Formats: sequence, C-alpha cells, structure tokens
Amino acid sequence: MSERLARLAESHGIEIAYVSELGERQRIDDDAIRGLLEALGVDPETGEEGTFASAQHRPSLTCALPRVVADGRKWGVACQLYGLRSERSLGIGDFEDLARLATIAAAEGASFVGVNPIHALFLSDPGRYSPYSPSTRRFLSPFYIAVDRLEGGAEAIAALRSQKPDLFAGLDEDLLDYGAAGGLKRTLLKAVFAARIEEIRDEQAFERFREAGGEALAGFALFEAISERQVAAGSYAGWHSWPEGMKDRASTEVARFREENADLVLFHTWLQFEAEEQLADAQARARSAGMTIGLYLDLAVGVAPDGAETWMDPSLTVASARVGSPPDMFNSQGQDWGLAPLSPKALADRDYRPMREAFEALTRHAGAVRIDHAMGLARLWWIPDGVSSAGGGYVRYPLGAMIDSVAAASQANDCLVVGEDLGTVPAGFRGVMEETQVLSYRVLYFERHGDIDFLPPEAYPPLALACISTHDLATLAGWWRGLDIRLREEVGTQDAAATRRDLGQRERDRLALVIALADARLLPSGMDDLASGEAGLPETLPDSLAIALHRFIARTPSLLVAVQLDDMLGSEKQSNLPGTTDQYPNWRIRSSTSIEDIAADERFRRLAAAMREERPSAT
Repeated sequence: MSERLARLAESHGIEIAYVSELGERQRIDDDAIRGLLEALGVDPETGEEGTFASAQHRPSLTCALPRVVADGRKWGVACQLYGLRSERSLGIGDFEDLARLATIAAAEGASFVGVNPIHALFLSDPGRYSPYSPSTRRFLSPFYIAVDRLEGGAEAIAALRSQKPDLFAGLDEDLLDYGAAGGLKRTLLKAVFAARIEEIRDEQAFERFREAGGEALAGFALFEAISERQVAAGSYAGWHSWPEGMKDRASTEVARFREENADLVLFHTWLQFEAEEQLADAQARARSAGMTIGLYLDLAVGVAPDGAETWMDPSLTVASARVGSPPDMFNSQGQDWGLAPLSPKALADRDYRPMREAFEALTRHAGAVRIDHAMGLARLWWIPDGVSSAGGGYVRYPLGAMIDSVAAASQANDCLVVGEDLGTVPAGFRGVMEETQVLSYRVLYFERHGDIDFLPPEAYPPLALACISTHDLATLAGWWRGLDIRLREEVGTQDAAATRRDLGQRERDRLALVIALADARLLPSGMDDLASGEAGLPETLPDSLAIALHRFIARTPSLLVAVQLDDMLGSEKQSNLPGTTDQYPNWRIRSSTSIEDIAADERFRRLAAAMREERPSAT
C-alpha cells in the first residue's frame, strides 16, 4: 500500500486496519480501500484529501437518564411484537396486543416492555418482513395497526368474515404467514378508509398530523402509493425495478401520479396517523398501568437500498455499498446485511439533522430506545459493490456529532438510550457511551472470564441493560439443550465436526453457569451435586434453574434487566438464526401462549415474582 493511498483513505474516515473481536490486528487490502474511496465519491488516484480529522469527535451532549430510573434498578419484558398472539388480532401481533401485554407486565412489577423494530417495511410486499431491513426508520409499519380499534374497524372485520371466511382461516398457526395476514389487513384497512374517507379528510387531528409530517410524510405516502400500483402491475415494491420516470421523486411522471392518485396517497398518510395514534395509546396505557419507562423500542442500523428512505432522499445514503460485518469466529466470510449506509458527507452537510429526526420520531412515544449495532455511530463495515463481505472495510463517522444528534432527541423526549455494543467494538467506544449516558448492552452468554467462567453479578456495569439472551440467540431453554448448535448443522451453516466441538463446549458452559449460580448462592436446594460434578446435568432445563438464572442477572447493578417473554414461557425456538434466509423461519415464530392466557401462566408468574423480589418496582 502506498503512503499516499493510506493517507487519502484515513483522511476520508476509512480505517486501513482494525482490531478484530479476537484482538488481532487486521489490515484491509488496496482493492478494498479503492472500492471504499470510490463509494465515497473520491477518486483513488486524483482525489483530494478529506477533512475527517477535523470533524467533531467528542460529544457535547449527554442522553437523558430520568431520575426515576437512575434512582432504582428496573426490569422489563422483551418480546417480538409480530409474534404476539391473541383471540382478537388477525394473524400478527398488533399495537393493542402490545398495550395489553404492557398492562399485564406492569401488574407483575415490570417497568418496561421491549419490542423488535416497528419501522415501516413494504406494505405492498408482506414477504419482505425482516424488521431489521426497513423501508425507512422514520415511519411505522401499518401491519401493526389493530383494525378492531379503528372507528368502523370491527364492522369491517365482521362484514369481510361473513363474505370471505376463507381469508380468516389458518391465522392462528405457530408460524406467521405474512402473505395471508398482510393481505387480510390491507383489505380491511382499505375498507375502513373507503367508508370514512370524507370524514377523514375533515378530521382536524389528522390534518394537524399531516402538517407536522411535512415533506417527509408526504414523500413516504407517495412512495407507498407508487409501490402499491407497481406491485399491482406485476412489478416490485422496491423502487429499483420501477420505470425510469418513477425512480426520481422530482420527475413530471411522479408529479402526475400524485395528482391522479390523491386518494391513494391520502390512504397511506392516514395509515401513519392511525399507527402513531395507537402506538401513543400503548405508551400511555403502559405508563398509567404503573410502568416507569413504558415502551422500549428498537432502532435498526440501516434501511433497505430500494426503500422509501433512499427514494425520497437518494443523496442521504450511498448507493454503491452495503452495510455488513467483517469476518469473525462465527462467520469466516463476514456478513452482508444488504443495507444502505448513510453518507458521511450528506450527514455533515445537513448538520446531522436526518439522524436526529429519525431518532426523534422513534423516541416520541417511548421511554427507552435500543440502538441496534450502536457501533454504527462510530463506524460501519462497508462492502463496495462487486465484492464479498470480506472485501470490505470500516468507514468512520464523527462519533461526537452522531451521539449529539441522538442525545438531542433523547433529551427532548426524556427517553433512555441503550446501545447494543456486541461484536467488534472499537477502542474507547464504551468509554464514550458511559460518558454520554448511553447504556451498554450486556448478555449473560457473553459475560465471561476468558473462555469459560461466567462473570459474577457484581462485575456487570451499572450503566447497562443486562439480559440472558436476545432475538439473535438461543432462548435459555434452547441454549441449555444446545438446540442452536444442532440447528446450525441442520441448516448447513456448519459441519458435523464443528457441531461436536460446539456441543462439547456447551456442556462445559452449562457446568460453568451452574458453578456461577453456586458461587452467587443462588443454586436451588438439592442441586449442590450438579456444581460439584457428582451428578450429571439435566438434559432439559428445570424451571427452578431458569428462575435462579434470572435471579442471577437481576442481582447485577445494571440499571435495567430485560427478560425475554419466550424465556418466561419456556419456549425453545429462537426468533432469528443469523446467517440464514429461508433455511429457518426467521421472524415468523409466534408466541406459544396467547395474550389472554399469559397473566395466568404459572411459569410466567413465578419468573415475574422472582424478578419482582430482586428488583422491587417501588421507587
């Protein structure tokens, strides 16, 4: 590598070398550097040096840390909203299910309920359902609207059920059918809108919402309307496949479409109004039920390259690169997440306003927000077009300016911020997070002394959210049985030799966890012989051990502890298996227990009682 190429790259924020999660220094090759420079719009041979060194690298603001949280440790329930099941919802969890779960959890002493990202996806293509690949992060998914809570919604459901009962068949299966549920909800939402369109036009609250949404809301509704028409004509929901004239928001064809399809654009605007109203209602009901935090929402790390955000504002993202992650011990070739990276230049030119606005939209009706892959505030692994994940490199963002944009929205809405800092964390990043009151994200499975021993509860940092598992990992019951390891072999992401190796390691991990419980004086009575090795570990995790493990994580000094609803109900199926697409039903696993039955579920109540004893809700 020439000295000039290295200097040019670093001046534009490209890391020519990085330290892997194993502590090894890795250098990216010249081709990767050239590809990244070109993605940034810089000619590798003749380009001028950049000004990254003079950007704002130190934050000037701190995120909100409400006194009611800072003064006492809290716990809450984390779930996948789409997977909630109830007698009244239509094949997919909705905002009413969320409000009811919050009320149930509040009665058990929980201070918050957390959900997967609820950003807008592609309404015209329910098959694009990954919550971490949204069309935009500024608006909500209408799939979560509770139709029966709309004026005229219950009547529309009854009428359609009478006319086309087949549409309602099979909605209570264990795997979510997005095509069936999404199609049904679109049909019902259109029926409600058509019956009330004149009333909706004159509704003052809706008009205020439209005015407040401005050009961003208008552009998103226009995108959704065009997307709907394109799908109906046999094309695709994403704009990359649209006719040339429709790809440019400023074109005469788009302007003509807007005029000729005003009611359709209005429909998609109204969906956002109703979604936000119901989300706000869920937060209000959570707080009135006694939750000190309420909703804990999730901000995805990026957006789909052919979604509304890139169509409305193409210069805000980089079209010739995707976001992913470097090779690591789990993925030797790295990962390609297929997301469009934000342009560092566009962010700087706009004083980081787009980041601030996206975060403000999410914090408006939340008491806490989790930033997925929070290291993206400092750097992202960019993969230039035409190369594999391993051929990419890290592109840096000015951390100070990025955190200030988040902190401004956090303070404005008095909303806690949690930064998911798992994986390859850059040097000094966690220190800056702590200084700016961004809570770290600590997962029991990973909090170790070396490769085996688990950290004791007192070793966890106070400014953190601690949990046992996440949506990308095995449930506690599944982890105990090694189901995640066997699953990787079943779907073909690892071979039999690796499976034998990992199962042997998991056996050692299980024993280490039992020893950690014994050291913390939390091992259930009658199980001392498990820690001493005199008795073999049970094949299936006993409820008593599951509760003891939750007491273990609850005793950490961390301000927040999140308990997976799946673990409270004893589920063995994890929500997502990273590195797979259709080999595993990612984002389709539904809750084993309905909302109506959760409050009476014995395991749910016993685990909640343990959390309540360890972390009383009184402040």
